Amino acid sequence: MQSLESLLSIPVTNAIENLFGSKIDPSTILFSNTNPQFEGDITLVVFPYVKLAGKGPEQTGQIIGDFLKNSVTEIESYNVVKGFLNLVFTDDFWKEQFKEIVKDDTFGIKKLVPSAPLVMVEYSSPNTNKPLHLGHVRNNLLGYSVSQILKADGNNVMMVNLVNDRGIHICKSMLAWQKWGNGETPELSGLKGDHLVGKYYVEFDKHYKSQIESLKSSGKSAEEAEKNAPLILEAQEMLQKWEAGDTEVKELWSKMNGWVYDGFAKTYEKLGVEFDKIYYESNTYILGKEIIEEGLKKNVFVKRADGAVIIDLTAEKLDEKVLLRSDGTSVYMTQDLGTAVERHKEFPFEKLVYTVGNEQDYHFKVLKMCLEKLGYDWAKGLYHLSYGMVELPEGKMKSREGTVVDADDLIEKMENDALELSEQKGLVEGMSETEKAALSHMIGMAALKYFILKVDPKKKMLFDPKESIDLHGNTGPFIQYTHARIRSIWKKSELKEIPQLDLSVAIHPKEKELIKHLFGFPKSIADAAKELSPALIANFTYELAKTFNQFYDVCPVLKEENGALRDFRLALSISVARTIKSAFNMLGIDVPERM
Repeated sequence: MQSLESLLSIPVTNAIENLFGSKIDPSTILFSNTNPQFEGDITLVVFPYVKLAGKGPEQTGQIIGDFLKNSVTEIESYNVVKGFLNLVFTDDFWKEQFKEIVKDDTFGIKKLVPSAPLVMVEYSSPNTNKPLHLGHVRNNLLGYSVSQILKADGNNVMMVNLVNDRGIHICKSMLAWQKWGNGETPELSGLKGDHLVGKYYVEFDKHYKSQIESLKSSGKSAEEAEKNAPLILEAQEMLQKWEAGDTEVKELWSKMNGWVYDGFAKTYEKLGVEFDKIYYESNTYILGKEIIEEGLKKNVFVKRADGAVIIDLTAEKLDEKVLLRSDGTSVYMTQDLGTAVERHKEFPFEKLVYTVGNEQDYHFKVLKMCLEKLGYDWAKGLYHLSYGMVELPEGKMKSREGTVVDADDLIEKMENDALELSEQKGLVEGMSETEKAALSHMIGMAALKYFILKVDPKKKMLFDPKESIDLHGNTGPFIQYTHARIRSIWKKSELKEIPQLDLSVAIHPKEKELIKHLFGFPKSIADAAKELSPALIANFTYELAKTFNQFYDVCPVLKEENGALRDFRLALSISVARTIKSAFNMLGIDVPERM
């Protein structure tokens, strides 16, 4: 199905050549959405042609408008507002477009071309020293949704996770468990494995801070105290032993990471995210060290007097970056270099999207530059999907430790709030406890996911659980309710399949508006894929649901006496439901059949 832009590009090109004697590149034609204050289905920006016409913007628009109305049978009328030519298409044109939409169960979704280049999307990337938190929630939802949108746009997509399963952070948890754990396990404590390990990370921090204060009171500076506290020295020694392959340290590391992986898996399942492959830093940091040796030989990297390896990017205004510590242990950059090279060797991607918060902007600029300077041409395809932090209104919710908001706690709260709402609104009457729990999870996750994904990824955001769970306004539950409402209408119609359409029926302006919105679905997917922004899909879906409800308020469906018009409206309604479901699939959100 052609977009309005593609349908008009040749006629506009012909108009400029015939009217003004100038040839233009169709790709330079500027279209925009028509201002809601004016009538029009699409707007042509005519300012670029004013000099060619030798007339003012409004006269230029009138001349082009006349030409298009006479040459394009689908154009019914036009109006000009300053330098903007608003074009109105006939009702028959829109009915024909709807006829094509109805035929396609997967309208808007492009089929995967086997030869399509690979796009790899990395998201989640947790540390194994603590549970997933609110920041990870936005990360996972963004990464998963971007992957689904890219797939819907016809891309070959691979979803990957890099688990930061080694380093000083996990050594802190391991050391604290050794000292104060008394053999505690997830089974004995009743805690999820990631929560148990996180508990000992907090325990380490508590004792470490106490040692720092003790050293400061004995005359040490804050910096000296932080570097020489016995606990941090022990943790650093444990990291060195780990990298040296110490059997006892490795066994403890393997056991505690196993607990964390079990915990993560449960949280991922609740969030409804998944991965095609999981990489582990413990497997890639060694390759990273080899790449650093390669960089030293090529004089891309430099070894300092203290033994640390750096890259000097002062000429690129990125300063000096440490790639390997003076004691020979790895930093994040070490393993990221190794992981990128290993991934491309295993799966030659055209593009690799890193879904990571904006506090790591500098890190990914350096990573890309390191790989480019090492001669890896594919590094041009590295892209950092940098997103803003997400916070909760102060005092609304606290985590177990009182610092960051735990993902499991947040999910549980959303499910409880959804159940409370469902009971208040009578949405769960006659349901079993199992059905209530399933619906509450579905609504709670829709509230959480939609509220987060409707915001431009680049923006910092405030997540308000109470506002997100509302059945009115720009929320996930409102859109779910619209879908359930349509499914209820369809069920009452007792139709088994979409009826044949009679295109001779006269359509209401609200029906035309709804068809126009459906027609825009493929472009919304393409735009969202290009921008890597689920917010474009989220807000498209909200506008679709809102437009449907406006249509339903003025256009009877089941009570319509004209059979042909009734069938047309039923087909239109079910097409909206189908599109809501497709759009929400891209956001990782399920839709209920009843609410």
